[in-house]
Amino acid sequence: MLTIEQNAETVAKENLREYRFSAEDVLPSVAERQLRRYSAERATTLGNGYQSKVNIYFRTADGATKRVQTTVWATDADFLTLKSGKAIPLRSVLGFDSY
Repeated sequence: MLTIEQNAETVAKENLREYRFSAEDVLPSVAERQLRRYSAERATTLGNGYQSKVNIYFRTADGATKRVQTTVWATDADFLTLKSGKAIPLRSVLGFDSY
């Protein structure tokens, strides 16, 4: 199971354009990537069905771990689309938790 850094800096979804993301996937194994995809689909269901927010933990190109608290509106093979219309590359997402 994925362990996410608890000291991740919380950032506003409006500031996501400031960050650069690596072309490489942050998760090393196929199993972790499959779990991430499942979790992304679940976050989308929670966002669309219940307007629930989730914490999305992601890694920037410089290796920093960040957290954004938002609603996920759509997921595809490459990106998460957030409530604000911003997007995060799925390859940069470390994991999710809901609250």
